Amino acid sequence: MSELLDRYVALALQIDCDGVHVDSDRASAAQRMQRSLRRIDSAIGGARRWIGADLRLVVLPEYILTGPPWGEAIPEWADKAALALDGPEYDELARLAEKHAVYLAGNGYELDPHFPGLYFQACWVFAPNGERILRYRRLISIFAPTPHDVWDKYLDIYGLEAVFPVAVTPIGKLAAIASEEILYPEIARAHAIRGAEVFLHSTSEVASPKLTIKQIARRARALENLAYVVSANNASLHGIDVPIDSSNGFSDIIDYQGQQMVVAGVGESSVASASLDMAGLRAYRRRPAMGNMLSRQALELFAHFGEADLRRANGLLQGDKVIIPDRSYFQQRQADAIARMIERGIL
Repeated sequence: MSELLDRYVALALQIDCDGVHVDSDRASAAQRMQRSLRRIDSAIGGARRWIGADLRLVVLPEYILTGPPWGEAIPEWADKAALALDGPEYDELARLAEKHAVYLAGNGYELDPHFPGLYFQACWVFAPNGERILRYRRLISIFAPTPHDVWDKYLDIYGLEAVFPVAVTPIGKLAAIASEEILYPEIARAHAIRGAEVFLHSTSEVASPKLTIKQIARRARALENLAYVVSANNASLHGIDVPIDSSNGFSDIIDYQGQQMVVAGVGESSVASASLDMAGLRAYRRRPAMGNMLSRQALELFAHFGEADLRRANGLLQGDKVIIPDRSYFQQRQADAIARMIERGIL
């Protein structure tokens, strides 16, 4: 690995999302994704010229190439919108990282040959040499399959280290948090205890000048874990029948003391860029003081909570066979968890 950088510029690139929902098949959806990739290429190039050569990290919004599933059955969305691990879209993202000499992070849906018929929502990072250095698959989702739904088989194949991956790079130790998962402290903490210094938060969320739940959560996750959060929201969101500006704007960067460093307005924007002081972060983490939250946490106090088993694992496994669910599965999964909490006197 090259020498660590003490300081560099990160950008939460706020850009329109053109959903593939209107496309009737994979071929037309793939063409739309390629158009989106060309827009991303142009936006990164322009941002780098505007910001300067010390721009080293670019984070894209959630599901930037496809938009979210919007009523499609699991097999339909897998066929139309999920990316193959060796597909042309990932090849192009790798090329863009290399072309612009940045670490390029983002989020989308991807296939896995070990789990045919399913897809996972995945965060990814490509290095400036074009290598994919991180794949994180969302663990908490109300609408999509997750590794927890096929947990035993997933661990057999990938192991626990692949569940909470941290990429060690010259710009710091990077980890991804997908969208709504910023609301769950355990996700960020699991990455932090593996060394994560910068949380890459690809999101598509309600945008408001008032504090939203995700804005509050970003500040808390940064403070709790003494880590930067680079959060990229969509600009306009096309392809689904909600007002296109519902998720428009307010991408931001939070420092390791929970302070908002910069925030974008609405529309396509490279305003949410800031210098990350990695030397300062590392010095702060190593300094004994009341504010050193990460070192004060006694995690063994809470280890038994993992035995609570409120949300059942392996809901999409029968033995070693993967089950392809219909959309009702996700509501049933949540209802089952609530019922177990009532049974145990939690609710």
